[in-house]
Amino acid sequence: MADRTGRSDDSLAKEFDTAMLSIYERALAEARYPAVRFLQMLNEHGGVETANRLLPSMSQGFEELWNRKRLDLTMEALIIRSQWRSLFTPEQLKIAEDRLRDCGYAGPWS
Repeated sequence: MADRTGRSDDSLAKEFDTAMLSIYERALAEARYPAVRFLQMLNEHGGVETANRLLPSMSQGFEELWNRKRLDLTMEALIIRSQWRSLFTPEQLKIAEDRLRDCGYAGPWS
């Protein structure tokens, strides 16, 4: 299946893998947070499956980035962006949005 831009789900998932790796690298460089387990999960399962596994409950990484005032570097902030929304269910998107709002994240919201 293809999205509105004509990309296949597989192509979009690969792009999401890269985006997830990018937030890991930015968290390390900008917030000095070495999310070792997150990186391990990305390497083992890819971005979408890592998000599926971490999303049901607030992860240690989310808490660390919240404490460092860098919610923009969380997986939740990434998946609510418009280009990735089609990779997740409405329920998963609601979890991410609610978690971010509950923690005072101001956006961007898509």
